[in-house]
Amino acid sequence: MPPGERLVQKVSSTRTFARIAPHVIPALDRAVHRVTRGKVLLSARMLPGVILTATGAKSGLPRRTPLACMPEEGGGWLLIGSNFGRPGHPSWTGNLLKHPDAEVSWRGRDIPVRARLLKGAERERAWRAALAFWPPYAAYQARVEREIRLFRLERR
Repeated sequence: MPPGERLVQKVSSTRTFARIAPHVIPALDRAVHRVTRGKVLLSARMLPGVILTATGAKSGLPRRTPLACMPEEGGGWLLIGSNFGRPGHPSWTGNLLKHPDAEVSWRGRDIPVRARLLKGAERERAWRAALAFWPPYAAYQARVEREIRLFRLERR
C-alpha cells in the first residue's frame, strides 16, 4: 500500500474526520460532479464513488447522494452505510429500504439499479470484502452500536 493511502486511511478513521467529512465531502462531490457532467468525483481519489439517486422514503422526491462504493464483478456495486462511523443509519439507506429501485451515476453514465439489503452469510462475506477494500470501515463499526447496513446494487 502506498504511504499516502495509509495516511488517508488513518485520518479517515478518526472521530474528527467523522464530524467534518459529512458536511464537506458530499457538497464538494456534488459540485464537481455537476461541473464535470458526471465524469469526476473528488472523493474517488480515495475510493471509487457513485452518485446515488433514490426516492426519498418520506418525501417521495429524488435524493442525490455522493457515496463511496465497492465495484463488484459483473457490473454491480456494494454500498456501505457507515455514515463515517456516526450514530444512526444514513438517510440514503432508509430510502433504499423503502424504494429499492434507484439510479447511479458511474463514470459519467446513469445506470438504473435495484438495491438489496444484505443479511446473514451473504452480508458477512461482503463485510469481509469491504474491510479488505477499505480497512477504516472496521473503526467505523467499532464506534457504533448499530450494524452497518450493506447494500448490493444490481443493474436493472
